Amino acid sequence: MHLGVPCTGVVIVAAGSGTRLGFGVPKAFAELAGEPMLAHTVRALDALPGRVAVAIATPPADAERGGIAHELLAALAASMGSERLISAAVVEGGATRYDSVRAAIAQLPDVCDVILVHDAARALTPGELHERVAGAVRATGHGAVPGLPVVDTIKRVDDDEVVLETVDRSPLRAMQTPQGFPADALRRAYERGSVADTDDAATFAAAGGTVKIIPGHEDAFKITTPHDFARVERELARRAGATVELRVGVGTDIHAFDDHSPCWLAGLHFPGEPGLSGHSDGDAASHALVDALLGAAGLGDIGSTFGTDDPRFANAHGEVFLRATRELLEEAGWRIRNATVQVICRRPRFGRRSEEASELLSRVLGAPISVSATTSDGLGFMARTTDGGVFAIATALLENENLR
Repeated sequence: MHLGVPCTGVVIVAAGSGTRLGFGVPKAFAELAGEPMLAHTVRALDALPGRVAVAIATPPADAERGGIAHELLAALAASMGSERLISAAVVEGGATRYDSVRAAIAQLPDVCDVILVHDAARALTPGELHERVAGAVRATGHGAVPGLPVVDTIKRVDDDEVVLETVDRSPLRAMQTPQGFPADALRRAYERGSVADTDDAATFAAAGGTVKIIPGHEDAFKITTPHDFARVERELARRAGATVELRVGVGTDIHAFDDHSPCWLAGLHFPGEPGLSGHSDGDAASHALVDALLGAAGLGDIGSTFGTDDPRFANAHGEVFLRATRELLEEAGWRIRNATVQVICRRPRFGRRSEEASELLSRVLGAPISVSATTSDGLGFMARTTDGGVFAIATALLENENLR
């Protein structure tokens, strides 16, 4: 341990892609209650006592997100002052979490006697947990990791998902972050560690260090899925004294085949398939989604809002209508919570590209959008492959937060 006033180094890992969240942006930079998720994570560090040094690992080769991280650190510096926040750095993360942490540790000054490693995706982690972890490291000289008892029944299964046994859960703990360690020992551990280690405690233990568990905190859960994201937003709204109004909208659209047009559906191009007739590109899935969103907000429908007499939307792709709809919703104070779209047709063969469509629409609308496909079992015009067409139905959930 270093002598003098303690200095806690904090590594924030914000380099993940966020694929499972499905918002089309790196997870730590998805907008959460009007700010990047990372902003909430960084702000909690203000509660740490003594001197603090921070290093944030951001997505590699992403100057935009690196700039956002610099801005957040500048705000933290303004709040804490230079006597408390003695160092603030942003570093490009690597191909693995191990690489990202190692690069960030190298940016922390040698005066740090304790290093905490924290996931940006644990945005509700209270400052007092950071303080308790750092205090436990200083008190014991060992690694300290917050954990919670495992409450679900745990089964061990084979490769065919057949249950082999019930595992005793009493000695099991679910790990959280920040994970804390004596600084010099953690640096040495990362010099000889392995990318196969699943967390920092594993790297530290593999180098001969002792890791002890301290009580975790229910709010320190990791945001991985859209459900987790919505849970955090509800909690932040509650803390801000907000009331939330929810509205649901439903939209449908039908377009006939047009052999003279390219085929666009759910924002995707299907080469070699007959297009869909219409004033724009005939993207029935996008148009149904626009109607669901506008209807939920009470802002009309696609015809009344983006009329056929408006030259801006002649031959426009569905993405153009969706972006314009999102702007209208945000101007009116509405935020998209999630939406689903189902496409009913025999052609194009849409099902195999439904995941691609979900990712594209989620990125355009900044919210989780689920796209699926089915057929009409040989009934109606959707069953015909020449003179038929495509039918789509969408459901959308919006919210409007009003501060008291």
